[in-house]
Amino acid sequence: MRRVYPTVETISLYAHLAALQEERTKFERERDRRYSDVALEREKALKIKDVADRDALKLAREIQTYKDERDNRLREQINEERGSYATKNDLSALSKEMQATIRPLVDFVARSRGGSAVWGQIAIGVGLLMTAVALFLKL
Repeated sequence: MRRVYPTVETISLYAHLAALQEERTKFERERDRRYSDVALEREKALKIKDVADRDALKLAREIQTYKDERDNRLREQINEERGSYATKNDLSALSKEMQATIRPLVDFVARSRGGSAVWGQIAIGVGLLMTAVALFLKL
């Protein structure tokens, strides 16, 4: 059986090297074009990133300004309300004052009823309750 080989075209070394050089040149041009495209896209991305960073800083600055203003308003409100509420010492002093004021009435009621101390304590409690209600209504 006889083998058939495909015909092979032969070219000179110079033509081969010229063809290789041409392909290398096309390859390098394509590579350079891709590199330049990537560089352009990278530059665009950096511009977008810079704009986004600048906008984020602006937004953060606005948020911080809002928070500072809100805190300042709250601080002013707290400072304005200071002294408007009765403290524990104020209430204690008022209680003692009310007991001293009601004491003659309690003694009188206790003597006129026959001396029950329970009624005196009830009168003191009612007096304190009325005082607390009066303070609450004034505030």
